[in-house]
This record gives sequence, structure tokens and C-alpha cells, in this order.
Amino acid sequence: SSLKRKQPKTFTVRIATMDAEMEFSCEVKWKGKDLFDLVCRTLGLRETWFFGLQYTIKDTVAWLKMDKKVLDHDVPIEEPKTFHFLAKFYPENAEEELVQEITQHLFFLQVKKQILDEKIFCPPEASVLLASYAVQAKYGDYDPNVHKRGFLAQEELLPKRVINLYQMTPEMWEERITAWYAEHRGRARDEAEMEYLKIAQDLEMYGVNYFAIRNKKGTELLLGVDALGLHIYDPDNRLTPKISFPWNEIRNISYSDKEFTIKPLDKKIDVFKFNSSKLRVNKLILQLCIGNHDLFMRRRKADSLEVQQMKAQAREEKARKQMERQCLAREKQMREEAERTRDELERRLMQLKEEATMANEALMRSEETADLLAEKAQITEEEAKLLAQKAAEAEQEMQRIKATAIRTEEEKRLMEQKVLEAEMLALKMAEESERRAKEADQLKQDLQEARESERRAKQKLLEITSKSSYTQSMNSSTTALPTDLSSFNLISESLSFDFKDTDMKRLSMEIEKEKVEYMEKSKHLQEQLNELKTEIEALKLKERETALDILHNENSSRGNSKHNTIKKVS
Repeated sequence: SSLKRKQPKTFTVRIATMDAEMEFSCEVKWKGKDLFDLVCRTLGLRETWFFGLQYTIKDTVAWLKMDKKVLDHDVPIEEPKTFHFLAKFYPENAEEELVQEITQHLFFLQVKKQILDEKIFCPPEASVLLASYAVQAKYGDYDPNVHKRGFLAQEELLPKRVINLYQMTPEMWEERITAWYAEHRGRARDEAEMEYLKIAQDLEMYGVNYFAIRNKKGTELLLGVDALGLHIYDPDNRLTPKISFPWNEIRNISYSDKEFTIKPLDKKIDVFKFNSSKLRVNKLILQLCIGNHDLFMRRRKADSLEVQQMKAQAREEKARKQMERQCLAREKQMREEAERTRDELERRLMQLKEEATMANEALMRSEETADLLAEKAQITEEEAKLLAQKAAEAEQEMQRIKATAIRTEEEKRLMEQKVLEAEMLALKMAEESERRAKEADQLKQDLQEARESERRAKQKLLEITSKSSYTQSMNSSTTALPTDLSSFNLISESLSFDFKDTDMKRLSMEIEKEKVEYMEKSKHLQEQLNELKTEIEALKLKERETALDILHNENSSRGNSKHNTIKKVS
């Protein structure tokens, strides 16, 4: 007898986030919400409303429905069944809406990939600025000793379109990215990622889901669905919509038998109808419309208790991290100051040592000079004595001669001559003796000065020695720093979603105000971008410009931005 094969009670699911992969064992009865909640809990993610589990079926993107069993979805039979945990809806203002660091990080990774994969058009100068924030997020503060030339060689930082557009080497791009990277000193990873998102959210294609549609005349068009509303584009121009319907100006969206109908709030404005060929795509368009509209309305109401709590926790966490960073910065500053003081003391010590060596040498020279002078003085003194003695002897001889009787005139004359010679000799000797005595006195004076110089040199050496010992004690006390510093209805094949119970007209004024505030952008950033654009313009290869590059340049020259364009065409 054959045994009935038991059906397995579980199945394996692989979840791919932007930077990790996870595997889960799921129960057969599990609905989409059970799996989604498990993933969110695992990630520690609470801002669940932005995300979804995406899969691909017949080249069409689909999202796991929360109220439907996972295995009832049109997913492959093979295990593990793979889903991508991605942002399904985008915020209007990342800085105000994204609370958790994990939410910000996942958005940053997703938007960065879309820019590099050219799913979002980004002008060259903005690409460089965004790259510099991505480098700050990954590497931390710029340090020229660590981040040497070529450190970004293996990094994918710019869209291939941008690289291809200019006659610039990888080194030239790195140099420009690094110049901006160096200016971001002191920004933590979450701050650098948020700055990236604040710049990226102003790009025309950011957060827009595009769908191929046809109007009633059969003209091919593109429908764009995003956080602000519905936009209609020419297929060749995804940057500038031909017409826009902000969420607060739409009364109802419905589709029946592949035909979509957008009913504006203002009855004077014509109803807009278009066709989308695939039922699966139509369901996705309606899903995105409902989700984006819900979030649009939610943003314009007071925060729920859960969001208030999350924001309070995020503020506390941010303040704690800020304090930690300040503490670390203070410790680093103190350490750097201590190192500077130590280096200065070491330099001063070396200087004193050099001075001591020089003083020692001067002392030795003084001692040698003094000894030589003393010896010379002694010899001169002896010579003077000897000369004095000879002078005395000559005087005696002269007296003796005078006393001797001179017998003859000849002897007398000879005697006179001898006396004259003896007198001359005695005079010479007396002069020499006097000169030598003066020289001896001068040498004694020189010896006294040399000894005084020796005394001063010894005193200087003593001072230097005492300074050195003080410096060393200072040095040891400085270096021994403390280490502890530190709702739609489905009827047959017809779907409809009515935007009611909301005072749409009341919102219009608020939204206009928000737009005006948002338009007042930072001039400094624009100046920086224009400066780089001018700098690299000469290296541009015009023949390589894409249709989107040309369209972007035309929009820029007219002074058109994402927000004022939507305002004009609404």
C-alpha cells in the first residue's frame, strides 16, 4: 500500500535588503503581513509604511499583498522564494519624515543605486557632490595621511553617463570629489546620508514610478506616480511633465476594463482618461495611487501617538549621539593639544641641549684660553725680571769702569766709548723691561677677563641644566594623560477609489505655503554646483550628451526646477 505524501507545513523565503540577505522559515498559512512584520522586527524597523516586499512576475514588478497568503501569490514554486525588501513609497521631505536611522540608511542605499544605475537622472555637478557625501558616510572624516591618492579607485561613485561625458581621468574625478569630501568634516554617517537624500529628493525623477499609457486618441504617454501626485509625460522626456494632478486636487481615480479615469476636484476641469494594457500593471498603478494619497493626507495631519513617540526617541538618541561626538571631539582636541605641547617641549628641550653643548664648548675654550694666557704671563714676568737683572749688572759695570783709573788718553777715549755703549745698552734694557712689565700687566688683565668669562659660562650651563630638568618633569606630567577621558472596492473587473472625507480645498492653501517654503533653497549649495559645472564645462564632449542631459540643461537655463515645474503644469 502506498502512503499518502504529507504536505510540508513550512517553506523557505529569502529576503534581500539593500545591503544584506536573510532566510526565514515560514508557515504555509502565513499571509503577506506575517512575513513583512517578521522582516521589519528583524531589522528593527518601525516606519513600515514606506516599505514593501517586491517580486517580479513576467517582467512586471509586483508587491506582496498584506491580506493575502504568501503562497497564493503568483510566485515561483522553487525554494527559497525570493523577495526584495524595498521602499515602495517616498517621503516629500526626507529630513522631516524619516525618523529612524535604519529607515534613512535603507533609503540612502536605494536612491544611491538608482542614481548610479541611471534610473534617476542626475546632472554631473550634483553627481560629484552626492559622491562626496557617500564617501563621508563610508570613510568618515577626511584624513590626508590615510585617504591618499587612489583611495577611491575601486569605488563606484558616479553614473557611467557622467564619466563618459567628460574628457577627465579617474584621478581628476577623485580630486574633485575629495575637495568636497574634505569640507564635510565632523558629519556622522547618518548626517552625511541625510544630506545626500536632501539633494537627491530635488532631482526630477526621484521617487517617480513610470508606466506606459495611451490617451483616448491613442497617443503614447507616460504616467508618473509619486508623493506629490500624478504626472503625464512625453515618452522622450521623463524630466518635465506635460500636466500634473496634485493629490489634493484629485476627487476620484478609477479604472474599468483597462481604462483609467482621473476626476479633478474642480468640476470645470475635464476628466482625464487613459488606457493601460495589463491588468496586473493597472492594479499596481491603483495601489501606488492609494498608498501615496494616504501618506500625502497623513503628512498634513497631526502625528499619531506612535510617530510622536518614535520622534521623541529619535531626538533623545540624536542628542545622546551628539553628546558622545562632542565628548570624543573634546578628548581628541585635548589629545592633540597635549601632543602639540609635548612636541613643543621636546623641541624646546632639544634647543636647550644644543645651547648647553654650545655653552660647554665655550667654557672649554675659555679654560684653554685662560691657561695659555696664564702661562704666557708667567714667561713674560720671568723675562722682565731677567732684563731688570741685566740692567742692574750693566749699571754696576759702568760704575766699576768709572772708578778704574784711566792711565792713558787712548784708554780714556776707549773707556768713554765703552761707557756710552754701556749707557745705551742699559737704556735699551730699561725700555725693554718696562715694555715687558706692561705686557705682563695686560696678560694678567686678560687672564682675569678669561676667568670671568669662564665663571659666566659655568653659570649659564647651570641655568640650562635646571631648565632641562624642569622641562623633563613637565614633559612626563603632560604625556601621562588620563586614559578615561573620554480603501477601494473590487466589483467584477472594475476598481474605484474615491478620495472623500477630506477637505481638499482647505489643504490647497497649506500646500502652496509648503511649496513656497521649500523653494527657498540654500544659495550656497547652488553656487557650489555652478562653480564645478563651469570648471568642468571645457572638458565636456558635447556629442556624447544624452537627450536627458540636453533637456536638463534647457530646464536649468530657463530656471525651471522640479517644484516650480509641477506648480506650472498643475
